[in-house]
Amino acid sequence: MAMISDYILDAALTILDTAANRIDICSAEPTTFTAATVTLGNGVPTIGSPVDRAASGGGRKVVASALGATAVTATGTATHFAITDTVNSRLLATGALTASQAVTSGNSFTLTTFDSGIPDAV
Repeated sequence: MAMISDYILDAALTILDTAANRIDICSAEPTTFTAATVTLGNGVPTIGSPVDRAASGGGRKVVASALGATAVTATGTATHFAITDTVNSRLLATGALTASQAVTSGNSFTLTTFDSGIPDAV
């Protein structure tokens, strides 16, 4: 049976904990750092250390804390989030929002707590 140790999975996920310094809401799923910075609004994420991922095939995960009222900087429909390392111009993770939401510049947005993880090898 294939196996990748928690040590290896944790090394990958620790980058989200230590290097991620921005989370954006975007009107489409970005595939590059530059695309992620074409944003409808952004804030500073708080991401925890890797822990067990009991559901969805096991493995390891990190938990991003909820983001309180954060300024919307452009009008559009938010459909995705992007987590980036702006110091090194790296796109670290993306995902779909639970529901798309029309946002208006000058208003604020919030994000609920969510997990990002790596399942065990099969």
